[in-house]
Amino acid sequence: MPVTEADLAYEDVRMPNTTSAPLPRQVADAFVTAYTALEPITGTYLGVRESARRLPDFSPTGQGALAALARTTLAELAEAERRPGADSDSERRCARLLRERLTAELAVHDAQEPLRAVSNIHSPLHAVREVFTMMPTETTEDWADIAARLRAVPASLEGYRASLAEGLARKLPGGPRQVSTVLGQLAEWIGTDAGWFGEFTAEGPEELRTELDEAARVATGGLVALRDWLRDVYAPAVEGAPDVVGRERYARWSRCWNGTDLDLDEAYAYGWSEFHRILGEMRVEAEKVLPGAKTPWEALAHLDVHGAHIEGVEEVRVWLQELMDKAIEALDGTHFDLAERVKRVESRIAPPGGAAAPYYSQPSEDFSRPGRTWLPTMGETRFPVYDLVSTWYHEGVPGHHLQLAQWTHVADRLSRYQATIGMVSANCEGWALYAERLMDELGFLTDPERRLGYLDAQMMRSTRVIVDIGMHLELEIPEHSPFHPGERWTPELAREFFGMHSGRPADFVDSELVRYLGMPAQAIGYKLGERAWLTGREAARAAHGEGFDLKSWHMAALSLGSLGLDDLVTELSAL
Repeated sequence: MPVTEADLAYEDVRMPNTTSAPLPRQVADAFVTAYTALEPITGTYLGVRESARRLPDFSPTGQGALAALARTTLAELAEAERRPGADSDSERRCARLLRERLTAELAVHDAQEPLRAVSNIHSPLHAVREVFTMMPTETTEDWADIAARLRAVPASLEGYRASLAEGLARKLPGGPRQVSTVLGQLAEWIGTDAGWFGEFTAEGPEELRTELDEAARVATGGLVALRDWLRDVYAPAVEGAPDVVGRERYARWSRCWNGTDLDLDEAYAYGWSEFHRILGEMRVEAEKVLPGAKTPWEALAHLDVHGAHIEGVEEVRVWLQELMDKAIEALDGTHFDLAERVKRVESRIAPPGGAAAPYYSQPSEDFSRPGRTWLPTMGETRFPVYDLVSTWYHEGVPGHHLQLAQWTHVADRLSRYQATIGMVSANCEGWALYAERLMDELGFLTDPERRLGYLDAQMMRSTRVIVDIGMHLELEIPEHSPFHPGERWTPELAREFFGMHSGRPADFVDSELVRYLGMPAQAIGYKLGERAWLTGREAARAAHGEGFDLKSWHMAALSLGSLGLDDLVTELSAL
């Protein structure tokens, strides 16, 4: 998208001055300050109190302001890299990350992707709802901030609608499957009584009851207006549009999510090689769980009924908290050296109406809000243990929590940017998948039920690579495939293949497929990121020989801050 009047809206939000001659890390940190002024949801995640009452401008004008900030920052960075001291390791890493991230994000902006941003998990709409779960609720002032932000919901969502409308005008439709799913989510959030916002504010103080109830009604009205427009205008307009994005758009998104220009055909072949390897291991474990089982998923179905499980929503929350607490106790001092504030992590139940996948939220910069794992229950009250253990090693400890909380802990040695908004998805998801494998290597998954569940999760990440690349690029299914060899992938075939090779329930599989369609190339970063982490570890082990210390390597690796896959292997190998 060329520079427009919308881009010039950035005029009012300039980069703050640092010194007369800033180095790259100062440029990066100034960018964070300017970015959170434009994007107050990010400010709330970082713990910036001044962000609490506002929501972003998701209109084309708001998007243009963010793009203009990125362009200005890149110009500032080019100047900073020429100054004495800019060639130190810390400055060099930060500069490379900042340039790569902003360049990738500008490529997405210039291709007008934000004008078709419809997703069941990653969109302005979802950001608006989720931010309320990140806000403090301890004081009356906290709830007053919530009320003010609730009143900002309709205008923010109207900006999002304006972007989607501009996308229609430019013949840039979102995917019909994503639209249909989002309409279902909106129906659940709006509800028939108080709606999700009303339920959320019901916990607020009585002295603000009238204000909170009215603010919740205003926010719900914003959801209703968006729902009606999506249903009556947008959905009919995008009917028949493709859900898949094609190679050119996919490559652009792949760079954005993974921090590298992948060889997509090689990655597709790697997904298949992992599929076959993991399937062999699953068959061995399935025989231990259910002798004579025809497939591993028959054994998993047996565990759904007869395996270990947790009854009750609050009970599973407590159980997951204890699982993470035990992992911290077992790993600290042996395989990690953890600061006290990094050891604090909370288990939460996700608000209803979202996607089916569990997720993690990073602590605020001052750790006043700890890292949190979130379990969507999807209406269930019975939870098989095999489906939880390795997932919480991924989301919590030693996965997302240890990495992202450690970044926050060492942010003063990095930069705010490297520890927060410069995050590269494949780096983080790769570490979390590495963390699952690490727990298997360390002997935490010797029970056949739990190990089969871990392998099922590994299989899901391999099939993600296959179907995500396969359906978006419409690749041919290879002859060695047990499924429709010689045919070309479609979303329908992807749904069938994923369902055949997953122990997850049908609603989870459906949610995952819509996620892949609405977030092309994000889901492949788990396996490809894990490969990068394993490659870096083995290179460092080879370089140090018998002197290799895994605990020291882990802590050095987790203190690097964000890196794209372009740089991750190089930096990990040198530790």
